[in-house]
Amino acid sequence: MADPTTLSVSDLNRQARLMLERGFGDCWVEGEISGLARPASGHCYFTLKDDRAQVRCALFRTRARFAAPFANGDHVRLRGRVSIFEPRGDYQLIVEAVQPAGQGALLAAFERLKHQLSAEGVFANARPLPYPPRHLALITSATGAAVRDVLAVLAARWPLLQVTLLPVPVQGREAVPALIRAIAVANRSEHFDALLITRGGGSLEDLWAFNDEHLARAIFHSRLPVMSAVGHEVDVTLADFAADVRAPTPSAAAEQLVPDRRELQRRLNAGMQQLIRAQGLRLDQEAQRLDHLRARLRHPGERLARQRQHLDQLEARLKRAMQQRLIDARQHHRLIDRSLSRFDPAQQVIEAQRRLARARERLHVALPRRLQEERRRLAALMRELNAVSPLAVLERGYAIVENAQGQVIKRAEDTRPGERLSARLAEGRLTLEVKRRYRR
Repeated sequence: MADPTTLSVSDLNRQARLMLERGFGDCWVEGEISGLARPASGHCYFTLKDDRAQVRCALFRTRARFAAPFANGDHVRLRGRVSIFEPRGDYQLIVEAVQPAGQGALLAAFERLKHQLSAEGVFANARPLPYPPRHLALITSATGAAVRDVLAVLAARWPLLQVTLLPVPVQGREAVPALIRAIAVANRSEHFDALLITRGGGSLEDLWAFNDEHLARAIFHSRLPVMSAVGHEVDVTLADFAADVRAPTPSAAAEQLVPDRRELQRRLNAGMQQLIRAQGLRLDQEAQRLDHLRARLRHPGERLARQRQHLDQLEARLKRAMQQRLIDARQHHRLIDRSLSRFDPAQQVIEAQRRLARARERLHVALPRRLQEERRRLAALMRELNAVSPLAVLERGYAIVENAQGQVIKRAEDTRPGERLSARLAEGRLTLEVKRRYRR
């Protein structure tokens, strides 16, 4: 009879696999790829190693086709779950996602495209979306969680919105062409007035289709205003930058697109109550004002009599003002006549001619005297100038000695025997040669 505590090999491996999978769950592992194999099944098998250990890895076809390219020797970060391949009892890592380690190729490509498209102005869109839109074109996967979240929020908040789903794959090779075609279809239609591009969260590889530069340009050139809601709050793609408006999640996008009908209903009810209260208050105020005006109301004849009396007073004041204005004008006219008689132009001309004749006589007398004074002053200045002129010193027998550079020699120490000097006299120059220097 078999021992009940004895396990078969398959039982042992199965229990070990379950313990590993439950104990670790999803984890991230970093290392270098080696021994990469890609059989016809589409699965990928390789070894992840560092300088002290290694672990076998399996990336199945459903995930491999969405992963970024990698090769032997690449340093990568893997997300996966620890497991055991039961038929052989091999300890392995079932890979869910592959990322270049650190600032790897995908992140570098993302940053490069981001800077390039930003410099080209592809991220300059900022058109407001209609609020709320009448007919929304929803571009996303028909089977993903994003479409369910968006439609549920829109239906709860604003049932009047018409939504047309343009289904597309949101990852893989077919995703980018399908997204671009859907944008073109929406723009050719005359029915839509807004466009929402969305999908749920995922790894960098899962979201990579939304980092395609052709998709970003298609969003930038869209006739319709575009809202992008790709991934979770921490996920950012080039499609988000190119869109007119970005939302952190699909549900948040739906909340931004339309108002909440329940909140509007509450505000409408509150406004109606406020309007009823304001209307009642206004009617009470107007009734009180009517009573006050009725008490102040007088017969029109009294008002007309007061107006006639006021008109008579104004007429009398106007006559007095006009008479006084005429008296003032006549007085001013007489003053002007007297002033003009004192300033007769003919008399002014005669007086000016007399002043001119007297000035001409004074000029004829003063000019010769001024010329004689200036000649005397010029002669005195010339005598003073000759007294301090270097040429006058040379006339007394002195000379100015200069070296070959034109510098004036003041001391014997400034020369050397054999040096040729030039001596300037009152008349002419001499060329000298130094034979010997003396201190005195």
